[in-house]
Amino acid sequence: MILGIYQAKSNTMLNSIYYFVAFLSFFPLFLSAQAPKKDGHNIRFKVNGYKDSTAIIAHYYGDNQYIPKDTAKFDAKGNIQFSGKKELPEGVYLLVLPKNRYVEFLVGEQFQVMEFDTSDAISTMKIKEGVENQLFYGYQRTMSAKAKDAAPIKAKIGKTKNADSIAMLKKDLEAIDKEVKAYREKLFVENPKSLSVKLFKAAQEPEVPEPPILANGRKDSTFQYRYYKAHFLDNIDLGDDRMVRTPIFHGKIEQYITKMTIQIPDSINKEADHILRLASKSKEVFKYLVWWITNNYEKSQIMGMDAVFVHMAKNYYLNGKAYWVDSSIVNKIRDRAKILDPILIGKRAPNMFLTDSAGKLFTLDGFKSKSTILYFWDPNCGHCQKETPKLYEFYEKNKKRGIGVYAVCIDRKPDDWKKYIREKKLNWTNVWDSYVATDFKNIYDIYSTPVIYILDENKKIMAKRIGVEQLEDFYDNFFRDKIGGAVKEK
Repeated sequence: MILGIYQAKSNTMLNSIYYFVAFLSFFPLFLSAQAPKKDGHNIRFKVNGYKDSTAIIAHYYGDNQYIPKDTAKFDAKGNIQFSGKKELPEGVYLLVLPKNRYVEFLVGEQFQVMEFDTSDAISTMKIKEGVENQLFYGYQRTMSAKAKDAAPIKAKIGKTKNADSIAMLKKDLEAIDKEVKAYREKLFVENPKSLSVKLFKAAQEPEVPEPPILANGRKDSTFQYRYYKAHFLDNIDLGDDRMVRTPIFHGKIEQYITKMTIQIPDSINKEADHILRLASKSKEVFKYLVWWITNNYEKSQIMGMDAVFVHMAKNYYLNGKAYWVDSSIVNKIRDRAKILDPILIGKRAPNMFLTDSAGKLFTLDGFKSKSTILYFWDPNCGHCQKETPKLYEFYEKNKKRGIGVYAVCIDRKPDDWKKYIREKKLNWTNVWDSYVATDFKNIYDIYSTPVIYILDENKKIMAKRIGVEQLEDFYDNFFRDKIGGAVKEK
């Protein structure tokens, strides 16, 4: 988490906001100082070093860092005020200053007064009204002071070679560490519902104990990872709406789901359900998590992750739990899940009744091979014209391994198709939809060509949408035991 005041690095969004602010400066929204009303919000700053310039307040939301919320202008003495008739949603906010500088503060109360100097916001911050920011900045000042106390001791340890001296210095560090823990524990116990406390707790990593000794006398090598994962979310309150508007929330969730969870659909779905149960008491957190998990895996380039999308659709969108989504969006999600569900990896490929160029029927279920490359293509597709010869070369090299190709032409005008397979001498099973009975788009999700599915001998889908260049590795790595080793080129 970035605390205090910093020069933002190249951030297109932040730059855009500031240009937006500069534009609005021609129409000042500065409100003259007046006594705060009992409703709405009124947040005032005195910033030493600024006058007659424009600033905004923004807040975090998930992985978005800068969302313009309000705009105002400094007076000649550095005073600026943001007020409105509606309450601001609680969370971590930013006072975005000219030249891409910003200061973080909490909105826990709707009426606040703060003063600071841009040279060092943390040490100079004076909270004249607002308990949350007193805790927020008080904690940072304490941690900063303790870090300064520890720094020279750590430096001495790095330069000292005497073991006794090092031991004494480490005791000094341990004493500082105890002071920090005591301060933190007291703060947390006395302010359990405070946003600042929940924020600092969420930033803490689980303390992992030493692994136990197994019956064979060795340490349990997986214990620490399992413990770390099991307790990773202990300190973040997913039942609190405010957490979604903090800079810690999204990173924690993303790490847990994408880095600490095995990236296979069953594992992801299990953990998604777990964290959504934890978030069930918070509409805001629940809403964000459902959206982010669904969106993240719908766009994933990893094969098979459409199973996560289908899981989220069935368990959250199509049963009414996604209360914020209108019926048109629900219908689109339903239609998409309906297409994807029957063709997920592990399911039996839908049968097709297609004919060859002579009119002979060849069903997919009746196609016999140890593994089937189901190839959807169009002879008039430029990409297909490049990939089809490569696939045929692979087929000729590997057909002795029991690999067959069921090549489906999706064009229902057969003349170009017949000419192409004749000229290229494609002596695999070539079929097309002469009965005009197969909806390729809705049955196999074919919206562009070429597309490859790999089926096992029982027509179960083993892989899909992979490139020809990936086939050799796929078969070597996954079908070695089923169909034998690779056949060498002659």
